[in-house]
Amino acid sequence: QKAAVAKGHEEVIALGGLYVLGTERHESRRIDNQLRGRSGRQGDPGESRFYLSLQDELMRRFNSGMVERFLTAAGIPEDAPIESKMVSNAIRSAQTQVESQNFEMRKNVLKYDDVMNRQRQVVYGERRMVLEGADIQEQVATFVSDTLTAYVSAATAEGYAEDWDLETLWSALKTIYPISFTIDELVAKVGSRSGLDADFLTAAVVQDCKAAYEKREESLGAQVMRELERKVLLSVLDRKWREHLYEMDYLQEGIGLRAMAQRDPLVEYQREGFDLFSAMMDAIKEEIAGFLFNIEVTVEASSNEVTGAGLEAKSLPTSGLQYTAADENGVKTTGDVSRNAPCPCGSGKKYKRCHGGA
Repeated sequence: QKAAVAKGHEEVIALGGLYVLGTERHESRRIDNQLRGRSGRQGDPGESRFYLSLQDELMRRFNSGMVERFLTAAGIPEDAPIESKMVSNAIRSAQTQVESQNFEMRKNVLKYDDVMNRQRQVVYGERRMVLEGADIQEQVATFVSDTLTAYVSAATAEGYAEDWDLETLWSALKTIYPISFTIDELVAKVGSRSGLDADFLTAAVVQDCKAAYEKREESLGAQVMRELERKVLLSVLDRKWREHLYEMDYLQEGIGLRAMAQRDPLVEYQREGFDLFSAMMDAIKEEIAGFLFNIEVTVEASSNEVTGAGLEAKSLPTSGLQYTAADENGVKTTGDVSRNAPCPCGSGKKYKRCHGGA
């Protein structure tokens, strides 16, 4: 085989080497130079020649009219080959401008991607910590505390203590954890409703939630609780991150229109992307807090596998935690949901079109 290759190589050299005939110039000079290089590799003889038309896309985009008018004025036929430094310079100038435009486009795309990259590092860092088996007990406790603090802050942000809608706040808190005291009991501690303040209310709720979490951990066991924390965090984080990626893609599609309002699209993308990311992190904390208290967990002694019954099928990986979802009438559905069945969340959509698609 080597002898055949050597013989063919000698025949090519005897014929004058490889002749590259190009009928069009690429937008990038690098591609043209690579094609030219094929005719002179490793010291072999060869030649390359390109034949272009003034109607080619590259020439029509940049200054082809000027060259065409000059050739017409000179009386040169359309099919006559022209070898002119002026034409070569025009082609080179067109390639340089296209390369400059493409470079600016790539640089602009990189700036947008840098926003997503910073968010990706945060999310993947959290996910990697869970997968590596790190103890996330303190982090989960912070998630729960931040969620409760946000609830109380939203309910007490405006007006006097007498105007606070504590009933709505209590209803929201009960969706997170089983609160053990009533509004009247809390008011009795300070004497009157006007004596309440946001800090006192926050401290009371957080302390009560901490006691409820410790009680739940005692009932389940520390090992089971740590495993539950990891599974819930990983499941919620993955799902919320996928939803966030779709939202960021949708934002980027239309962000260029902000330039019509004399606004920098990149700055607007960075600002709104940060807002969406902050909202995603808050939603992750809220869902993790709710699921840790509301999932019904059973432990299989034979395999030490933790299985749970949660609020929504979409929240937990089917390989680790099983669920039972209750409908509005209190009827529970246990096991796998058919793809064409109504979604257990109550949206009215098919499961495959709702949470089954996640």
